[in-house]
This record gives sequence, C-alpha cells and structure tokens, in this order.
Amino acid sequence: MSESKSIPELNSYEEIAEFWDTHSLADYWNDTEPAEFEISEQVGRHYLIPVDRNLLLRMGQLARSRGVTIETLTNLLLEQRLEEIEAR
Repeated sequence: MSESKSIPELNSYEEIAEFWDTHSLADYWNDTEPAEFEISEQVGRHYLIPVDRNLLLRMGQLARSRGVTIETLTNLLLEQRLEEIEAR
C-alpha cells in the first residue's frame, strides 16, 4: 500500500464520483473512519402486482426514453396520481 493521502473536499455527488472513479480507496484508507448506519427493512422489498401487458410495454418505452427504470417511473406516476386524487 502506498503512503496515506488526504481525501480532498468535494462539493457535489458528481465531484465525488469523478474522484473515486480515478482513485483507489487503498491510497486513502488511513483517512477514513468507521461509520454506523441502519438498513431499513423496506429496502429491497418487492411487491408483485399484475399489470396489463400493453401497459407494461408502454411503461417500458417511456422509462427508456426518460432514462429511468420502469420501477422508478411507476413509482413517480403512482405518487403523482395519488397526490391528484388526494387533493380533490
């Protein structure tokens, strides 16, 4: 392992991503500290809901055109529609 270096001050997720894309954590290991966190039981949970095939195909096309997953698009659309209904 090489001599320890200091992690620079990074101000955005883009800067962080660019930095770690071109650097090795091994070079900065002595500059790290332990982290404590909890993982929600909801993370990674999936629910099966039957969806009309044609609707799913349309969702897939729209998701691809917007550069998101079908899951993300579905959640966004459901959230928007629920807010509309609840606002009435």
